[in-house]
Amino acid sequence: MFGRSRSWGGGGGGGKASRNIHSLEHLKYMYHVLTKNTTVTDHNRNLLVETIRSITEILIWGDQNDSSVFDFFLEKNMFVFFLNILRQKSGRYVCVQLLQTLNILFENISHETSLYYLLSNNYVNSIIVHKFDFSDEEIMAYYISFLKTLSLKLNNHTVHFFYNEHTNDFALYTEAIKFFNHPESMVRIAVRTITLNVYKVSLDNQPMLHYIRDKTAVPYFSNLVWFIGSHVIELDNCVQTDEEHRNRGKLSDLVAEHLDHLHYLNDILIINCEFLNDVLTDHLLNSLFLPLYVYSLVNQEKTGERPRISVQVSLYLLSQVFLIIHYAPLVNSLAEVILNGDLAVFSSKVEPDIQKSSVKAGIRCFIKPSETLERSLEINKQKGKKRLQKRPNYKNVGEEEEEERGPEDIPEGTESPSKGLKPSGESEEIEMVIMERCKLLSATEQNITDEEKSAAASEMCSWNRPFLEMVYNALECADFDYYAIFVLCLLYAMSHNKGIKQITLERIQLSAQDAEEKNSYNPGLAERLIRIMSYAAQPDGKIRLATLELGCLLLKQLVFNKHGSIIKDVHLACLEGAREESVHLVRRFYKGEEIFLDMFEDEYRTMMLKPMNVEYLMMDASILLPPTGTPLTGIDFVKRLPCGDVERTRRAIRVFFMLRSLSLHLQNEPETQLPLTREEDLIKTDDVLDLNNSDLIACTVITKDSGQVQRFLAVDIYQMSLVEPDVGRLGWGVVKFAGLLQDMQVTGVEDDSRALNIVIHKPASSPHSKPFPILQATFVFSDHIRCIIAKQRLAKGRIQARRMKMQRIAALLDLPIQPANEVMGFGHSSAATSHLPFRFYEQTRRSSCDPTVQRSVFASVDKVPEVFTRVFL
Repeated sequence: MFGRSRSWGGGGGGGKASRNIHSLEHLKYMYHVLTKNTTVTDHNRNLLVETIRSITEILIWGDQNDSSVFDFFLEKNMFVFFLNILRQKSGRYVCVQLLQTLNILFENISHETSLYYLLSNNYVNSIIVHKFDFSDEEIMAYYISFLKTLSLKLNNHTVHFFYNEHTNDFALYTEAIKFFNHPESMVRIAVRTITLNVYKVSLDNQPMLHYIRDKTAVPYFSNLVWFIGSHVIELDNCVQTDEEHRNRGKLSDLVAEHLDHLHYLNDILIINCEFLNDVLTDHLLNSLFLPLYVYSLVNQEKTGERPRISVQVSLYLLSQVFLIIHYAPLVNSLAEVILNGDLAVFSSKVEPDIQKSSVKAGIRCFIKPSETLERSLEINKQKGKKRLQKRPNYKNVGEEEEEERGPEDIPEGTESPSKGLKPSGESEEIEMVIMERCKLLSATEQNITDEEKSAAASEMCSWNRPFLEMVYNALECADFDYYAIFVLCLLYAMSHNKGIKQITLERIQLSAQDAEEKNSYNPGLAERLIRIMSYAAQPDGKIRLATLELGCLLLKQLVFNKHGSIIKDVHLACLEGAREESVHLVRRFYKGEEIFLDMFEDEYRTMMLKPMNVEYLMMDASILLPPTGTPLTGIDFVKRLPCGDVERTRRAIRVFFMLRSLSLHLQNEPETQLPLTREEDLIKTDDVLDLNNSDLIACTVITKDSGQVQRFLAVDIYQMSLVEPDVGRLGWGVVKFAGLLQDMQVTGVEDDSRALNIVIHKPASSPHSKPFPILQATFVFSDHIRCIIAKQRLAKGRIQARRMKMQRIAALLDLPIQPANEVMGFGHSSAATSHLPFRFYEQTRRSSCDPTVQRSVFASVDKVPEVFTRVFL
């Protein structure tokens, strides 16, 4: 849509001038061509287009090299020719080329003086208000791109070329916002960019700010809110009609568009223009968030006149609001209604003649504006012209006229600019029914004790708080966590929103994790969270991993203060019960799969590398659909139910890890047994080892990349290493490669009894990723006997390493452990077990019950001097 239709290199004209197109002389020649072709015809259309291009090239060159070029351009008033060409209705080809060249011209002008030349005489504004054929996509694309380029040039000096204080007109802004709901997303994005650039500049220009507030803010924001709400209803319809996950592409697009809306609203709010923020906050609260989002939490009857969306969509959208928007007056008011409000907020009924009813009757209804944005702007423009004759002083535009104007002067359905606005000296929040009640509550809550707060929080459902009651009831999810995951996201988002006052969250005792004075917590919420964990640990649990992880995050935040955990013994005991259930659940799958060890280590690695990111979770449209148990949907494993024994095993392992980590964290105990392989305890490349009296096998390692090298093969308890002699010390070796035995594959070579093919894979970063080989080589030994010895040592070492790790998992699960000297037939005498390979285990790193403390060896090797030994895990 935004592609250029012609190359930029074509040149018009000929003769002597064409030999130096970047010069003042060539510009004079182009001017001569324009004067001879003032009327556009089929014969000179191409010539005029190329002439305009050449003029633009020369202007860009002159901006950098020759100021006389712009002097001549201004002297001859050459912009008039551009306007004349447009006004002749010369066809789309000329219009497209003219807009394209103007866009390129303004993009590349860097000197302010040159820019002032181009913007003078109001010709640019005349082009902006020209009636183009916007049904043509290419014209629309270049036009909106032209407006965006101009908006990027706005500053305190250039704004006067666009905003006319005397005529009270701002064509760049008003023409742009007319396309706020254009079907093409790129156009809508450009409009948002333009408006944000305008709002930033308006902070330093009071007349312009008053114009935006009084003439455009109410119609623009009311229509914008209606557009966003209509989009939300479309999103909800898509969710309710796509239970089979067939339209996930469309749903993802709708969710992405709504996120763009919220980020745009937040961008407006963080500009921190009080006038605009008051109007926008008023419309968002009273025309969208309360009447559509919050109202849908408790009213799902389809018989009423008010529009509604489903509960899951409402919770999802509210979570996004609190995650993205942090503007205090807005999020505080919204949080107050959710946590402390009742249906009195919506006591006013929608009357058929809603436009003629009182403000309160319609202020919390999601209704379509009575006038389109374009019509509203035209009405306000006409009013401005009448007032201009009456009062030329614009310091208080839109304030005194309200007193002089009667009700009959207000168009039907159009709100007065003073409604929802505050005078510049005021900083009060928008009045709502719920706010008065909250003020009374806050006054009484300041003097109550922590015990009274806890008791009040436990009895919150008996209060008339239907929205909060719905939120807590959704956490009862023994068979269905569809709503629970959204409630957890909502509570998380509210507790992490910087704009919400702590006193608002303390009403349900949900404050920040590092709160200094928190000595109690909400027992009702804690019990519901612990029940979710208990449900997740059941064999047939329907709790998704994402829901469980969110519950763990919230519980940590709930029962922790700056000094540590304040969880009660009874709740800790319930949590320990859930952890024990998770242990029993993993026991059912222990050794049930041949790859249990690989799954166990992979799940722990994944959990540590990819902790829950709630912002990313709430960007995923797939969680809006009912939970599914098939991987064919492409939904991430943590966001759906398991399918088959392998996924059930993975889920059980992950539940065990989460609850174990939470239990240790609440009891302030360190993790001493996980991970099974600690990176700091492994042999690494370039380590220097004492290999005196160790069993080493010389071999030639042949790889595709590095050719062939001579190395010595050494086998440790968990690793195999390739070393070369250290030139500085006899009997010492430098490690050139080290890999885990458990990830190794050894096969013989058919036509060579002295060779082995060895492949060692790097642990996969995800269960679905293909294993990446970190070593893939052929090992050639001096004879077949040494080859057989190496093969047996590596094969048995792999089995032993995996078996020892399985023993450590058994210890974690409180299962009986097979003695190490009976593992896979590797029996050793007590004297043999005291002899270790070239590294031995530092027993202080593990507890006495760790089965790997007493470890067997694979070959008869002499003990290495203790002073040179290295720690190995």
